[in-house]
Amino acid sequence: MKNEFWKALHCNVTEWMKEAGGILEQSFTDQLDVQYKTSYDDLVTNMDKQIEQFFIQRIHQHYPDHRIISEEGFGDDVTSSEGILWLIDPIDGTMNFVHQRRHFAISVGIYEDGVGRAGFIYDVIADDLYHCIKGQGAFLNQAKLPMLKDVKLNESLFSINATWVNKNRRIDPEIMQPIAKSCRGTRSYGSAAIELAYVASGTLDAYFTMRLAPWDYGAGLILIEEVGGKATRVDGSPIDLLNQNSLLVGKKGLQEEIVQHIKNEVSKGKFIQKAD
Repeated sequence: MKNEFWKALHCNVTEWMKEAGGILEQSFTDQLDVQYKTSYDDLVTNMDKQIEQFFIQRIHQHYPDHRIISEEGFGDDVTSSEGILWLIDPIDGTMNFVHQRRHFAISVGIYEDGVGRAGFIYDVIADDLYHCIKGQGAFLNQAKLPMLKDVKLNESLFSINATWVNKNRRIDPEIMQPIAKSCRGTRSYGSAAIELAYVASGTLDAYFTMRLAPWDYGAGLILIEEVGGKATRVDGSPIDLLNQNSLLVGKKGLQEEIVQHIKNEVSKGKFIQKAD
């Protein structure tokens, strides 16, 4: 596709992001319909569904030949990354949306034949839009984000949920405990999209999790690549765009150091889930 196409698409998505964010803010005055999906901490609301349909209707209207993967199931049945593919999370951080009314985001990543072409993460309450078109730089609102500079582990701010340093079924907690202890500090915001955006902007130095869906990471990976960061599964293997993955992203040298640490620990017999 030509640059003019991506510029026009960028304008459309930016407009839709702002409009959808306004709808979410207005919903705070209404009674939410909150339901459980797979477990008591896996929430979905009427607004997740409404915002997803909001985007799908507009994409179908403007780009009828594009396909969509989306969290709440209103998208397409996608089995390949060919063509132009949208990865949409209408509310990333639904628990934060329900309980805190902050630290949630709308995430839209757009890929062409498996290559990230445009990424958008909108932190609604902060009114911060992280966005990029591949090869043209990444931005926070109107300010261009600088390329990421490497940092030492002991000077880094590392995003990791406490789940992964305590007993769990996906990774031996002893693998990540030394990293959490050696870095300058740890954070967890409850929204993968926001944490990925923070890595892209340099607010965080790295982010680790053992399971994310394509709509969770689709936009963030594009932003991070645009500023020179690195993203792989936690064992260093490539990310499978169409499936759930573990994820380790960050400033390049730091990310590679953490991956090597994980590999070393696995070689000593420590457990890490093989299938994502």
